[in-house]
Amino acid sequence: MSAQCCAGQLACCCGTAGCSLCCGCCPKIRQSRGTRFMYALYFILVVILCCIMMSETVAKEMREHIPFFEDICKGIKAGDSCEKLVGYSAVYSVCFGMACFFFLFCLLTFQINNSKSCRAYIHNGFWFCKFLLLGAMCSGAFFIPDQETFLNAWRYVGAVGGVLFIGIQLLLLVEFAHKWNKNWTAGTATNKLWYAALSLVTLVMYSVAAGGLILMAVFYTQKDGCTENKILLGVNGGLCLLISMVSISPCVQNRQPHSGLLQSGLISCYVTYLTFSALSSKPVEVIRDEHGKNVTICTPDFGQDLYRDKNLVVGLGTTLLVGCILYSCLTSTTRSSSDALQGRYGAPELEVARCCFCCGPDGEDTEEQENVKEGPRVIYDEKRGTVYSYCYFHFVFFLASLYVMMTVTNWFDYESANIETFFSGNWSIFWVKMASCWVCVFVYLCRLVAPLCCPSREFLV
Repeated sequence: MSAQCCAGQLACCCGTAGCSLCCGCCPKIRQSRGTRFMYALYFILVVILCCIMMSETVAKEMREHIPFFEDICKGIKAGDSCEKLVGYSAVYSVCFGMACFFFLFCLLTFQINNSKSCRAYIHNGFWFCKFLLLGAMCSGAFFIPDQETFLNAWRYVGAVGGVLFIGIQLLLLVEFAHKWNKNWTAGTATNKLWYAALSLVTLVMYSVAAGGLILMAVFYTQKDGCTENKILLGVNGGLCLLISMVSISPCVQNRQPHSGLLQSGLISCYVTYLTFSALSSKPVEVIRDEHGKNVTICTPDFGQDLYRDKNLVVGLGTTLLVGCILYSCLTSTTRSSSDALQGRYGAPELEVARCCFCCGPDGEDTEEQENVKEGPRVIYDEKRGTVYSYCYFHFVFFLASLYVMMTVTNWFDYESANIETFFSGNWSIFWVKMASCWVCVFVYLCRLVAPLCCPSREFLV
C-alpha cells in the first residue's frame, strides 16, 4: 500500500494524476479540492518566506550563528549583510514572482470548461514542475534591473490589487449572510424551531456588536480628549443602526422578503470588529501631565500587558491573517460564490435547512460522483466539466499575493516595517481597516437598495 501511495504521489508531482492523502486512515479527496489545496500550500510557503524576510530577529540570528555569513552575502551579491534579501524590497520581489505565477496560470486557464483538455491537465498536475517555476519566478525578481523604479511602480500595483481583494472579502461576507438567512428561513416551513434559532443568533450578534461598541467607548475614549475616537465610534454605531432599519423597512421587505436582521446583525458584528481592529492599529497618543511625564491616552491600560510576549502575538496574528486570506481565496471560487461575485444568480433552488449549511451539498458537492479509481484515493469529480472557474481561481490568488505584499509591509509605511512591529500602531493600516468598514456598509446598503432602483433585475440580498 505504501509503495502504491508513493508511486501515486510521484505521478501527482511529475504527471497529470491527482494528489491524494497518503495516510490510509484519511478519507478520499476530490481532485478539485486537492488541486486547490496544493495551490494554497504554495501560497502559504511564500507567505512564510515573506514573514521571515520581514523579521529583524531572524536576520540577527543568521548573522550571529551562520559561519561566513557576510562572505555568503557578498558571494550572491546581496550586500554586506544580505540587506537585499530582507526588508520590504525583498518581500516586494518575492510577491512579484508569486503574483506573476498566478497571473500566468490565470491566462493559461482562461475559458477552460473541460477538465480533460491539455491546459486543464497542467492546472491539475505537474506539481513539482510548477514548484520549480514558482521558485524561479520569485528568485528572478531579484535580478530585475533598476530596482528602485520597479519597487515604486509595483507598490501602486500592489495597492490597487490589495484594495480589490478587500472588496472581494466584503462581497463574500454579504453573500455568506444572505445564504445563512435564506437557508435557516427555509427550515421554518417544516419546523418552527428554526424561528427560535434565527432569533437567538440575531440577538447574540446584536449583543456582540452593541457590547463591542460600548467596551470600545470605555477603553478607547476618555472624558476629556479622544475626540477622533468618539467621532469614529459614533459614526460606525450609527451606520449599524442605519443598515438595521433599512433591512426591515417595508419597501425593502416587499421587494426582498429574505432580507432581515440576521444579515444586518452579521454586518454590524463585522463593522464592530473592523472598528476595534482599526483602533488597535492606531498609533498611540502621548501627552504630558502636570508633572511633565509622558502619558499614553485613548488606549486601554492593559494594552501593554497583552503585547508582552511579542513572539506569541506575532505568531497568532500572522496565522489568523493567513487563515482569513485562504478562506477568502478558496470560498470565492466555489460555484455559488463565484457566480454571485460576478453578478450571475441562477433560479432559486429548494433549500434544506442545516446548522452547518456551509459544509453541506452545494455546487461541487451535489455533483454526481462516479466511483472510478484512476489514482490512489482520488475522486475525479470533474469528469462532466469543471466545478469551479480555473481562471477566476488564479485571479483571486493573484490579488491575494498583492494583498499579502501590502499587508506584511504595512502598506505605505514600508520603510520602517518589520514583522515584530506588525501589530503596533500604524496610520496606514488604521485607515485601510476603517475604509474597509465603511465600504462594507456601503456594499450592503447597495444590495438592499439596488432592487428598488432596478425592479426588473434579480439581486442577491
